[in-house]
Amino acid sequence: MTQRVELATLLDRLAIDEVITSYAVAVEDADWPGFLALFAPEGRADHTGAGGIEGTADQVAGWLADELRPFAVRQLLLVNRRVRFQDADGYPGNHAELTAGYLSPLRRESGEDVMSGGRIVFALLRGDAGWRLSRVVVQEQWRRGGDVPGGVPAAG
Repeated sequence: MTQRVELATLLDRLAIDEVITSYAVAVEDADWPGFLALFAPEGRADHTGAGGIEGTADQVAGWLADELRPFAVRQLLLVNRRVRFQDADGYPGNHAELTAGYLSPLRRESGEDVMSGGRIVFALLRGDAGWRLSRVVVQEQWRRGGDVPGGVPAAG
């Protein structure tokens, strides 16, 4: 790999990291327009692995807004990020997949705490607007505390 390709790959990694961090912050802040801006036009999300729904980014944003409304405090921490790029003849292509562990503590207005964790797989594609999410798949692995409405994986 040449230095130019290595630099381009590094810049892609930084751009992808910005998308993933922006996803977490949008969920925490209930910034649904910002959440939707991170998705490619045909982008989808699948929360069935946590008892939720699968649908277009718009459908899932509406569902998350409703399900997370009872929580005064939301956090979505994405850790152990691993990105893999499509190989296009030895060069990074226009598709990537990032897998991250998540930890998501929530607090209801009543003070009750709920926490869950698991993995999220983010499929991304590069277009004219830069890197965007084409698919998000949430797989809850554990939960502690009260029930979360609709099986939402905490703030994921």
